Amino acid sequence: MILTGHEIRQQLGKNILIEPFHEAQLNPNSYNLTLHHELMVYEELVLDMRKANRVRRLEIPPEGLVLQPHQLYLGRTVERTETHNYVPMIEGRSSVGRLGLFVHVTAGFGDVGFAGYWTLEMFAVQPVRVYAGVPICQIFYHELRGEITEYASDKYQNNRDIQPSLLFKELNPHSPRDPQLTLDFGLERPAG
Repeated sequence: MILTGHEIRQQLGKNILIEPFHEAQLNPNSYNLTLHHELMVYEELVLDMRKANRVRRLEIPPEGLVLQPHQLYLGRTVERTETHNYVPMIEGRSSVGRLGLFVHVTAGFGDVGFAGYWTLEMFAVQPVRVYAGVPICQIFYHELRGEITEYASDKYQNNRDIQPSLLFKELNPHSPRDPQLTLDFGLERPAG
């Protein structure tokens, strides 16, 4: 069973946390999440599942940013969510999909207990201009049956930023944490 918008509101502060929460973004059975002002793209020509791949940040300016086909863009939601006793899922909004923009390639399924920002795997069928703060996807909640074991991963739990793939931690657990060199150009975000 999927929670109604009224039940999502009733569960706020109990089993569901959405920060910030705006009543206008609440739908009959979901809540609209908005796009953060930064995106991330991989710099590697061939991505390697066993390694941490180099990434580059992009800022979405006020006039928007045109996403190009054949490029994966990682983004994140403005909202931080936390869910207990329900399974959170995100899905692209139909208005966004009708522009040929996929909001998640395969990772729309969350785990009970997940806390953090949602990383979006965005792919455009044709060039499409996106804007920071636009309602980009919707989160909805499924009820669970049976004993609950909450999500407790050191990869994505309690994230504070866009998360590139950390699959290498599973496939190659003894690899270096991040082989990407840190170069200070005065443009980087502070760590932490």
